Amino acid sequence: MGLTINYGPGQTPLSEEEKEGMKILSITNRWELDEFEQMNIEKALIWIQGKSWDVQQIINEQFIRSIHRRMYGDVWSWAGHFRTSNKNIGIDKWQISTALRMLCENTKLWVEESIYPPDEVTIRFKHQLVSIHCFPNGNGRHSRLMADLIASKIFQLPEFSWGGQSDQRPEKIRAAYIQALQCADRGDLQPLIQFARS
Repeated sequence: MGLTINYGPGQTPLSEEEKEGMKILSITNRWELDEFEQMNIEKALIWIQGKSWDVQQIINEQFIRSIHRRMYGDVWSWAGHFRTSNKNIGIDKWQISTALRMLCENTKLWVEESIYPPDEVTIRFKHQLVSIHCFPNGNGRHSRLMADLIASKIFQLPEFSWGGQSDQRPEKIRAAYIQALQCADRGDLQPLIQFARS
């Protein structure tokens, strides 16, 4: 029995080849997949606790890939590997490595030269990372965790709440997140910064 996934707004469909990377063959639906991925993400969060890194250690391709692998490596064989197919969003698969390298260099400059306030640096990085869409799946959750690491480890600020302080239903929070991302796509980062801290 194969994996059947119903995709919601803003979610990236997996190719059949990518679905074959499933390590837990008993998973057959989205609910089960979400549950196993969340358990894997929680293991990654435990690993992160108590560690300290600086900007050079966090903002680089190797670390970015290793965080994705820690978040999804128990579930997907391709965790931490750049996608090899083009998606409904994101840049061409052949441009990922170059675009990520440029984003890392720009972000280090933004931090070291205080080009933008800390929250703006962090959300700029998060938005551009998810826009590159490095991996077959999990890019949104991965980019939010990377943003939390930048906020807490580099700027010594609280992690973002990502709409978690809202009393709205999850689908309303997701809709607000997608709307904020669309504003950022048009060059207005403020709604995404506000959402991240809400």
